[in-house]
Amino acid sequence: MNNQKWLSLNFFAFFFTWGVFLPYWTAWLTNEKELSVSSASLILGAGMVARALSTLLFFPLLTRIMSLRRLMQLLAIASVAILALYIPANSYFMLFAITFAFNMVYPNILPGMESGATVLMQMEGIHYGKSRSYGSLGYTIALLIVGGATALWQESAILWVMLAGLAFMAVSLSATSPPPLRIKPKPRNPDGEAATAQLLKSKSFLTLLAVATLLQGAHAAYYSYGFLYLQDVGVNSFYIGLILNIAILFEILFFAKADTLFKSWPVSSMLLLAGAGSTLRWILIFLFPSVWVFIFSQALHALSFGAAHFAFIQYIFQKLAPSQIPAAQGMYAAIAMSLSVAFLTVAGGFLYEISPGLSFLGMASFSLPAIIAVLLTRKKFYY
Repeated sequence: MNNQKWLSLNFFAFFFTWGVFLPYWTAWLTNEKELSVSSASLILGAGMVARALSTLLFFPLLTRIMSLRRLMQLLAIASVAILALYIPANSYFMLFAITFAFNMVYPNILPGMESGATVLMQMEGIHYGKSRSYGSLGYTIALLIVGGATALWQESAILWVMLAGLAFMAVSLSATSPPPLRIKPKPRNPDGEAATAQLLKSKSFLTLLAVATLLQGAHAAYYSYGFLYLQDVGVNSFYIGLILNIAILFEILFFAKADTLFKSWPVSSMLLLAGAGSTLRWILIFLFPSVWVFIFSQALHALSFGAAHFAFIQYIFQKLAPSQIPAAQGMYAAIAMSLSVAFLTVAGGFLYEISPGLSFLGMASFSLPAIIAVLLTRKKFYY
């Protein structure tokens, strides 16, 4: 299996599970474990804090102990074992503890995958967008499967689909991997140990990270309450899966063409495009509480998520040394993809109980400042 195919397969495998966990876990906790939306949001928020701590502190450390391939294999196997503990759990304390533990392990696979992709971009010349589009395909297939499964067997099916997906990922990560990912790190690597400190001194990187944090955090209401929102407006569970898939179809198209279309775009221009798409998306859902407007807004996912993520990947590919990439990916996963989403998931849960549309308007209050930040800093830092 060549490097491009290996990366495509494992992006597919990971994002299949992400397509179960991210949009459906709130629904599983509220329907199958009978928690309130606010109680479930507190559990998920705590889980995201665990994800942030783990990807920020432990992921860079683990990459200095073992190869990326071995690390991802062990994380996938441990994720299967921890997820199985949900089956007998019924108390709030147990659900809280399992979610916290699961988020300390499972989400680290993502920065591992992204770090591996960036290394292969630099060393092997693979096309990131081409392989990442397979991740989006895995996500969309998961949405379809869970949508159909919940229509037939209710929300209890969500857990079993997630377990099957994790088991498949553990197997796919065992396939022959590209040589650069099998390299064991050198002991006491000065560059690796200093990578985080170097990045914290870079005003350009910190500015980019702050903007990415605002843009990715603004997806919290969509990720955690999109399924519930569509249930509230009367959409059948099967069709919810189809509707959520629209966003991923546009994401697939974006990543499939991004390497070509955005090759000459500066990172700042991609971030401005992402901020504009994000702000428009959340305001539309707030102003027009209609399933048809929600469906239309799904096309903007290619910008609100796709353009923001691709901009970050392009920045670290262009600007950072290989020894800095795991630290940069860990910080991105921890802060932009976890802490910001954790904070806004909890806040969005309380706003959702006041008015579902209000939680989406709250997201626009974060994407709009991202636009302003880019306009104020793009000439100073040349990104």
